[in-house]
Amino acid sequence: QVQLVESGGGLVQPGGSLRLRCAASGFTFSTYPMNWYRQVPGKERELVATISITGSNTNYADSVQGRFTISRDNAKNTLYLQMNSLKPDDTAMYYCNARRTIVYNYWGQGTQVTVSS
Repeated sequence: QVQLVESGGGLVQPGGSLRLRCAASGFTFSTYPMNWYRQVPGKERELVATISITGSNTNYADSVQGRFTISRDNAKNTLYLQMNSLKPDDTAMYYCNARRTIVYNYWGQGTQVTVSS
């Protein structure tokens, strides 16, 4: 079955860095555009970054532009999110998403990122 498993979250001080990882299985990873979302309790899920199937095109939310980098390794079926210069406002549950159509739309279980001193 389809699985997206995020890892790499944790507690980090402001200004610190984390690298999130999303391991994909059960579908043809290299044919899906991939996304990272985040969500804070009581708020809507926010699109953080997107990457095309080859990795040649990326887009970022204004709030993370210049600090976060999305990448993928199609040979390893893995998606990454490098997060630098973290701020308390980056605290959220981060989710990996694979979406090709409304039907072919898969989510991971999330990994918690907490930025606090």
